[in-house]
Amino acid sequence: MTQHRVLIGDCIESMQKLQDQSVNTCVTSPPYFGLRDYGVDGQMGLEATPLEFVDALVAVFREVRRVLRDDGTLWLNLGDSYNAHPGQRKETDKAGGKQQSVRGSTASPSRSVAGIKPKDLIGIPWRVAFALQDDGWYLRQDIIWSKPNPMPESTKDRCTKSHEYLFLLSKSPRYYYDQDAIKEPVALSSITRLAQDLEQQHGSDRVPGKTNGPMKAVRSKRDSFKRDDSKREQPIPGQSLGTHRPDREESDWPLDTRNKRSVWTVPTKGFKGAHFATFPPDLIRPCILAGAPLGGVVLDPFGGAGTTAVVAMQEGRKSILCELNPEYAAMAERRIAAAWLDGAAQMDVFRDTVQHPAA
Repeated sequence: MTQHRVLIGDCIESMQKLQDQSVNTCVTSPPYFGLRDYGVDGQMGLEATPLEFVDALVAVFREVRRVLRDDGTLWLNLGDSYNAHPGQRKETDKAGGKQQSVRGSTASPSRSVAGIKPKDLIGIPWRVAFALQDDGWYLRQDIIWSKPNPMPESTKDRCTKSHEYLFLLSKSPRYYYDQDAIKEPVALSSITRLAQDLEQQHGSDRVPGKTNGPMKAVRSKRDSFKRDDSKREQPIPGQSLGTHRPDREESDWPLDTRNKRSVWTVPTKGFKGAHFATFPPDLIRPCILAGAPLGGVVLDPFGGAGTTAVVAMQEGRKSILCELNPEYAAMAERRIAAAWLDGAAQMDVFRDTVQHPAA
């Protein structure tokens, strides 16, 4: 259990107790701007202006950057909000994508931000992303969290919001990223098509992966897409061409998987505990798998109910959570303990099955 620590108190002060470069990756979702009053002194999200909120987050992630290894990454989920008329409640902004109820909080009145027109989308995620970029982070990718079950909205002059951003940032231009761990399965129809393309292009000057009619040569013989015998395995006559993708240089890229794409469709899930801002485990699982090796350390400076630690444990990683609210910290510790017991029970079943297989 010491492999999963929960530090109670201000996240910056808690992280100051950690050693430099002691963390592999950070996976987190801070409180959203102007959305909830957690009822705890020192909480974030209730700053008077977006600029103050952004500055506060930059300070937090500056400390995160210190404790990250040089090859470390930051996976940051943030929701947005709309500016309101003075005194107006934002009926459509009662809950963000991962904040599905008001349990454990006091719903705060809507903020009317000076300098931003009423009904304007504030753009908090991108304001934070650009500020972190200016502070030295490498902004590597904006991932779209697509929610098939978004919160209903009563708005009549725009679409219902059904996505949030998940930013991938890195400390250095080259960083740890396990691409293989999060590859996506390819549909059977695509596997069949790619296999056919491979057979059609073998020994020819054709574009791989093309499906809109007959494949056409696009270069001269001198400047064609030729197979490099030193890099690619040549099929033996009469033998199967194998299961490797024709549109990849690497011979070990299987035909039935592809690089994970930047739109992740993950349903939101409720949580029975008092905490109301938990993100779905399936949203952060790829972040942990790609961002930290087995036995690596995952940090969440806004630990909340401990979802990051639970998923890290399930995937064989260690974790460090920071949580300002002692009640939420206790909840996280209970969830971590329950996950550990569940994992131990599953391991006992596995060992019993191996030692005493069914006849």
